Amino acid sequence: MPTLEDALRQAMAEETAGLHAAPDLLERVVAGAGKRRRRLRLAAAALAVAAAAVPAGYVAAGSVATYPDRVTVTPAPEPPPIDDVPREPSKVPDLGDLGDGREFGHVKVGYLPEGLRWKNWSVDLGDSYSTSYDYAGDEHGGYCVQLYVYEDDAVVQITDEIQTMRAEKEGEDVTVGGRTGYYVVQEVGVDGTDGTPTLIVQLAERQWAEIFISPGYVADLGSMAKVKAEMWKIAEGLSSTL
Repeated sequence: MPTLEDALRQAMAEETAGLHAAPDLLERVVAGAGKRRRRLRLAAAALAVAAAAVPAGYVAAGSVATYPDRVTVTPAPEPPPIDDVPREPSKVPDLGDLGDGREFGHVKVGYLPEGLRWKNWSVDLGDSYSTSYDYAGDEHGGYCVQLYVYEDDAVVQITDEIQTMRAEKEGEDVTVGGRTGYYVVQEVGVDGTDGTPTLIVQLAERQWAEIFISPGYVADLGSMAKVKAEMWKIAEGLSSTL
């Protein structure tokens, strides 16, 4: 029985080559399937990309069952009717050409680690949006640093998540350049890695930013002390244009 991960991978590979989507979003969603923290947000971003690629009726025609370690799709007894009219996938909303990637949405990025470039990718979900950076500026490659911004109604998502992590005694409250923040290593590492260091910081009254360092980039930096130093510099260099 094909898993949802397999179905989305195949559909995305075949029909969304031109879409601007971080290719590692799905891996991070699936790898963290045993935890509830922020998975729904990442799933929303990944599925927003995949929705345009999955053939019409594929998921709707079946039933979806969630297990602690996987999500599977059971096809309906009869396949959906074939639509003979070719249709272009719907374009996933993005933030457009960001140039060097140092300004997006309502945020300016004052500091990036040496050698990192904008990945020519973004996703715009309205009151939340995201972009990322790597060595090559390759939208189809893995990220090194990803930024996720919450504004207005979406702020409730991140503040609720912080409260949940506090209650579960995961992560710690921090202060970053005089700003309220929270640091945690999310247990969504892949390929045997320990997880994804994550720093959440309040930029303005109705705006928060979340900084992710990929497990692969953690290895490049060489130590968690270096990782945290770079994350703090990124956070301190962020400024709000709201």
